[in-house]
Amino acid sequence: MSNRTLQAIKFNKDQVSLDILDQLLLPYSTVYIPIRSIEDAYQAIKLMQVRGAPAIAIVGAFAITVETFGYVKNNINGRITIGQLTDKIDYLVTSRPTAVNLSNACDDIKNLLVLQFQSTDKVSESTFKSILDYSVKLYEDDLSNNFKIGENGLKYIIETLTSQQFKGPFSIMTICNTGSLATSGHGTALGIIRTVYQKLSKEAAEADGKPLDFWLDHVYPCETRPYNQGAKLTTYELNYENIPFTLICDNMVSSLIGSLNDKKKAIKQVNAPIKFIIAGADRIVKNGDSANKIGTYQLSTIANYFNTNKLNEGKNQIKFIIAAPRTTIDLKTETGDAIVIEERPGKELTSLNGPVLASNGTVGDKLTVGIATPGISVWNPAFDVTPHELIDCIVTEDLPILKDQLGNFNLG
Repeated sequence: MSNRTLQAIKFNKDQVSLDILDQLLLPYSTVYIPIRSIEDAYQAIKLMQVRGAPAIAIVGAFAITVETFGYVKNNINGRITIGQLTDKIDYLVTSRPTAVNLSNACDDIKNLLVLQFQSTDKVSESTFKSILDYSVKLYEDDLSNNFKIGENGLKYIIETLTSQQFKGPFSIMTICNTGSLATSGHGTALGIIRTVYQKLSKEAAEADGKPLDFWLDHVYPCETRPYNQGAKLTTYELNYENIPFTLICDNMVSSLIGSLNDKKKAIKQVNAPIKFIIAGADRIVKNGDSANKIGTYQLSTIANYFNTNKLNEGKNQIKFIIAAPRTTIDLKTETGDAIVIEERPGKELTSLNGPVLASNGTVGDKLTVGIATPGISVWNPAFDVTPHELIDCIVTEDLPILKDQLGNFNLG
């Protein structure tokens, strides 16, 4: 882990080359994969070597840029037509049907091409320039928006705790990985946690010389299937940033909240109650229903149970937050029932794949180990949909969006 990094995407504008961090090898190895074509990007997305809705969209756009550059500058496989290129772009979208950011970016690029060219036109220098400009702007806008999401999340958290007249330390729970590794940088849900810790921690108070009424004391990342992205990636980022945290399994959430919030019982010498559960999103539809990594829906129902049955006082309530850029909002889809949920291979539940860790700390070759009965039936959805009724706030780069008096989000 001596060569650690949080840069998931490396795009060289001068050489028009793309390399992505292989996230299946983290946290033990830092290896970048060259992406030289749309097919390369398709495979990397499908295999989850790159993941996180914003990062997937950026990698997709840059892959289209790189392939187009190859046709124009190097005459790879001969010149193709605009129509043939759009067919390849449609194919790329199928690598991750749940994540709307990828389809939005691909649709934007196709619309650029339709406005400027005929389908029978050959891919040209101007084609490449249009796609390059779009892709670079997508990357830069995402990075800027991530910091805005962090600030807006901080604002919502401060306003919530102030209105609850809450005092003292608090904790935040999160699921999946929504940080720098899942975006162009900083992150969405994990970006909020970063910003909150920078502004509301004991270290921040000591640096400013101003006491705080409340402060972020601890973070609880869930391990998160598939591929245990919370265990491998979110812990990697929190450790990198020196933010105090404790990893939990996805099925420990009720016990943790019951101990910290209800029974006021410390866990591993930490007694700061969970005040916020913050998750990212791969698609937020018109009514506010949100698709995210499998297990997110479970967290919202657990928070709702405790809020309704155990934590009746306002100052004790847990707020459930979805954090995502507006590019994740899908206004064409009315409810979460219409979201296509990707199902992963069953072997991801029946086996584990990872490096051999020697007793002296060295990292060896990767092995696949069986952990379930061979040949059994497996259901392995990668995502679930949290109903808007269980979401308190959707934080975007524009502002924190709250429900109206009728309990509806107005996202248009």
